[in-house]
Amino acid sequence: MVGCCFPPWDLHGLSWLPWVAVAPLCWALWVLPCPTSLKDRSRKALLLGWLTGTVSFLISLFWITTVTSIGWVALCLVLGFYHALWALFAGVVLRPLGEGFGESDDLSRSWLGSIRNLVVALLAASAWVAVEWLRGTLFTGFGWNQLGVSLRGNIPLIQIAGITGTAGLTFLCVLSSSIVAITMERLRREIGNGKPRPHFDFFAVVFIVVLIFSQGINRLSAPAGESTPLKVAGAQGNIPVYDYWNAKCETKIMEEYLRQSRLALSMDPDLVVWPEAATPRPLLLDEIIFDQVKDLASRSRADFLIGSVHYEQNPRGDYNSAILLTDHASSAQIYNKVHLVPFGEYVPFRHSFPLLSWVVGNRVPYDFDPGKGPALLELSVKPVKLGPLICFEDTLGDLTRRSAALGAQLLMVITNDGWFEHSVATRQHLANAQLRTVETGLPMVRVADTGISCVIDRFGRIKQTLHAPDGNTFIQGILQTEVAVPLHPATTFYTRHGNLFAHGCLLITLMASLVALLARRRTLPGR
Repeated sequence: MVGCCFPPWDLHGLSWLPWVAVAPLCWALWVLPCPTSLKDRSRKALLLGWLTGTVSFLISLFWITTVTSIGWVALCLVLGFYHALWALFAGVVLRPLGEGFGESDDLSRSWLGSIRNLVVALLAASAWVAVEWLRGTLFTGFGWNQLGVSLRGNIPLIQIAGITGTAGLTFLCVLSSSIVAITMERLRREIGNGKPRPHFDFFAVVFIVVLIFSQGINRLSAPAGESTPLKVAGAQGNIPVYDYWNAKCETKIMEEYLRQSRLALSMDPDLVVWPEAATPRPLLLDEIIFDQVKDLASRSRADFLIGSVHYEQNPRGDYNSAILLTDHASSAQIYNKVHLVPFGEYVPFRHSFPLLSWVVGNRVPYDFDPGKGPALLELSVKPVKLGPLICFEDTLGDLTRRSAALGAQLLMVITNDGWFEHSVATRQHLANAQLRTVETGLPMVRVADTGISCVIDRFGRIKQTLHAPDGNTFIQGILQTEVAVPLHPATTFYTRHGNLFAHGCLLITLMASLVALLARRRTLPGR
């Protein structure tokens, strides 16, 4: 059920699903008969968690088949192990807690205590957050589609992300699912013995959700600070991604972006934006391309932000970059992408395991180098500092908040989702990006070569999208917008302290596991 919480399934009347998505797994781990031996119980929990996790990712990540079917299956099989870790904790640590740790041989009395049930649900939610944090961190991380992202449409509720990050929303989803599974089993038992009692555990969770929702409404109604209007024109070329590798298409690509830029300049923008890797050759190193762009800039007051490959000699590096040209292209500021996509921008262990390069083929002929870290790009036409993000970097909460901590006033995303054709990947990409604005309290402008070019305000609301009359976003066009950029943006708790909530959940999970281990050792025969 977890895999159906994200686009495209969320538009099929399933907006309620995140609140109960984990409930079936909880019920299977806590209620169904299980082996008595710890070894068999652990094996069953791991297998059940791995199977459900793999299926969930196969559903939500099906768009990867536009690039590779084998890679899609392999990735989902690996990601399923994170669900297996959670299931192991839930089945081995939390089930005995819900049953009372052997306080009574009569299991009909288990799952009837509100306090105990609430502790189980809170620990289950903490463990899921901990496992998601590990998934987004280990081995360069794959944090795509955290469960909390599925709540992005509930604008008041997601404001808590400014404190907890998206992890707090994930926590709410699993807390709700856990208490639903427990409540259903508790009702069944109470009806069976004819002794219904108040469900303080259930109402405590409802109270928590209502309290967070109310806090979100207060944040939405808070007065906005001083801001400056910034007119942005984003060029969306809708150019097939493989055309960038075809030398015969270079002229066509440049002509399209130059044409769109001339149209954009007629609207007198402050900033013209080209998407990720828009120029077919390095902007700053190719004299012909740079002269074409400089000619445009010399006839306008606008600054230009252009995605391009960039090479540096000292120290040597090949980068996927965002280049800001200011003062009629007389000066340049460069941001080099920090978080590279494995098998998209580099091949891990390319030289140690040549088989990996063979599997990828010519899609990744050479490896990019990662940038040194977040950077700010300062406009010359307005007192605005951009926090640049390239491609999937807008799905990374920690990287985005580090940019905000440097003093960014506007998150600027340039991307090219053409690798995944006209699949749901673009909508999932946008869904993940929405939470970055809430976490940092900063507005965002996204400009894509193809995909979804749009404007998102600091509350996570999509204010404007480039699309055809029929709603199609895979088009050529110009995103013309005016963004109210805060002059002195308030720094959110998440921006200052990062994933403190997720780290706390990880610590709680480890401590609960240790306590359960010690408790089990004390109950072993002969001790």
